[in-house]
Amino acid sequence: MMNNLKQYPIELSFPDLSKWKQGNCGVDYVYQFKSENPGKHVMIMSLIHGNEISGALVVDRLLRDKLKPERGTLTLGFANVAAYEAFSPDAPDATRFLEEDMNRVWDEKALDGPRDSQELRRARALRPIVDQVDLLLDLHSMHESDPAIMMGGYLKKGEDLARKIGVPEYIVMDKGHKAGKRLRDYGDFGNPESPKAAILFESGQHFEKHAYPAALDVAARFLIVAGVVDRKTVEDYLLPTTVQKQKVVDITEAVTIKTDKFRFADDFKGMQLIKKAGTIIAYDGDEEIKTPYDNCILVQPSMRHARKGNTAVRLGHLL
Repeated sequence: MMNNLKQYPIELSFPDLSKWKQGNCGVDYVYQFKSENPGKHVMIMSLIHGNEISGALVVDRLLRDKLKPERGTLTLGFANVAAYEAFSPDAPDATRFLEEDMNRVWDEKALDGPRDSQELRRARALRPIVDQVDLLLDLHSMHESDPAIMMGGYLKKGEDLARKIGVPEYIVMDKGHKAGKRLRDYGDFGNPESPKAAILFESGQHFEKHAYPAALDVAARFLIVAGVVDRKTVEDYLLPTTVQKQKVVDITEAVTIKTDKFRFADDFKGMQLIKKAGTIIAYDGDEEIKTPYDNCILVQPSMRHARKGNTAVRLGHLL
């Protein structure tokens, strides 16, 4: 059994976000800037998970640089600052959230219902802002050191937006998690009849140095594609790209943990290709979890938050 959790060195600095608490639009840690020229309302969200610091570094950088839209409206936000501020290097995985995963609370029934938590209260505060947005980039990072991926959701408009950005190599199309709805699938982002769209970028392992410049690069490309700034305005944020053609991975199954005895059959890596159908990749109690088809790609396999009801790995194939 190879499910020991690797401890990653913390190579990124944690910015002091207290200076951004007041915001400028009536919601803490949210800033909104409007151009005099018409255009889309775009948002870059960070810290949906409290230990995913590369996104926080990006939003902090854009605010410090006083980046303003040349067209439309630009909104920048830090989501779960309470979890971020609780971070301890002695328990780096513990502050993904405080009470519940903030990227599983974006179902309208949950937001409108009586249930209460730190993350739900914050999502409800952010909701009126998110409702205004035409295009959203949600910045995340990963439990393990896997290739960066762009999550396009399950609608073609998400894939189209990801393709226009042009990086990273892999675009992953999926319907999310049984545990709850993600921000990128909320409201009109998940409505095929609406032009509004959202994408989620996984920039690499949470604490690896390269996760920040990768996230900053994608943020700049997103702003260019959205039309709110010219390329020359964000030129310094861009990285050279070697991606010739993006690959789209269609997720056919999210493996949801059913027992407290889940374990992987091997030390699998993200985007690893399993050639043969029927290959055992995990055990969940007495159940064998097998690849459903040849050339199955494993997306984000991790034991880092392995508990009943959570997703352990997603299974997909190249389109």
